[in-house]
Amino acid sequence: MKNVIFLAPPLAGKGTFSEYLIKEYGYQHYSTGDLLREKAKRDEKLQNLLLSGSLVDDETILKIVKEVLQKRESSKPFILDGVPRTLHQAKNLDIILNDLGCNDFVVIQIKTEKDILVDRVVGRRICPNCHRSYNVLLEGFKPKNEHICDACGSTLIQRKDDNLESFEVRYQAYLESTVPIISYYEEKGILRTISNNESNQERAFEELRGVISGH
Repeated sequence: MKNVIFLAPPLAGKGTFSEYLIKEYGYQHYSTGDLLREKAKRDEKLQNLLLSGSLVDDETILKIVKEVLQKRESSKPFILDGVPRTLHQAKNLDIILNDLGCNDFVVIQIKTEKDILVDRVVGRRICPNCHRSYNVLLEGFKPKNEHICDACGSTLIQRKDDNLESFEVRYQAYLESTVPIISYYEEKGILRTISNNESNQERAFEELRGVISGH
């Protein structure tokens, strides 16, 4: 199975697809968002930056990614979720991956309509224990018991940055900074695109299976 880099706007489905790959194929998952939020617990300046929806500087992102990849289990494929977000990150990430011998990877662009993304951000709830994600507005994604995680029974929370104001900042940042990366990976011949607009995601999972197996 190929290593995976996801390119997508906020709430397009990177987490859902990552969970699927972890469960079905044993992927290792590295979310820069999760890594940054963990680091922000000890860094007030970083915490305020994340709450505003603004992007973290490239050097900080790349340093974190390099550190986690150096510690990875090399026998398992991995997912990078949330990086690169700028062309500078993409080019420097290529250097990091090459130095670590991680050259068998595919970049997957997830396309989702903006109005669907808004519903996902407003309704999203997260388990603080096992990090499973739910949505209280969308059928098929609601927890079985209101406010309770199906997997571990913890009380679900809403992330502080899951609001329309923060979403608009992140969405515009994606359009301005991340979209140019698409052309970069297209030219390298490693970009694939998956649509994730439907509530029933089996069709998207089928596309995903084809991509990671090289079909």
